[in-house]
Amino acid sequence: MINIRIVCVGNLKEKYWIDASREYEKRLQKFCKLNVIELTEQNKYQEINKILEIEGKEILTNLSDKNFLLDINGEQFSSEQLAKQITNLSQCYSTLTFVIGGSYGVSEEVKNKLKNKISFGKITLPHNIARIVLLEQIYRAFMINSGGKYHK
Repeated sequence: MINIRIVCVGNLKEKYWIDASREYEKRLQKFCKLNVIELTEQNKYQEINKILEIEGKEILTNLSDKNFLLDINGEQFSSEQLAKQITNLSQCYSTLTFVIGGSYGVSEEVKNKLKNKISFGKITLPHNIARIVLLEQIYRAFMINSGGKYHK
């Protein structure tokens, strides 16, 4: 069973986001070992570069075998393409890590280290929405790969 890690800066505050996250986490249990790592948003600093530097160091300490950064300039995948990617990568890697940056994005160091970038389109998503969309797409990918009826 593959390990899926989601490293995200910030946490979910509103109950509806927490509920949505828990629902997909529950659904994913039969397909993978999921670990969501919430890093503290460094909003106590006023200088953006300082925030990005500290958050970036935390992100880099939480990487694994194969890493993906959610980035507006990343590659866009259809749900079927993402499903195929997960299948192919699970044959070579035991852990896939997806990184969601904070309010100001991620540091240049993180962008340079994480060569694999995924985009959900040219829109900017708040990290809580990006997290739920990512969880849903990972779940959809596993359902596609298992021949489930979820994906139509």
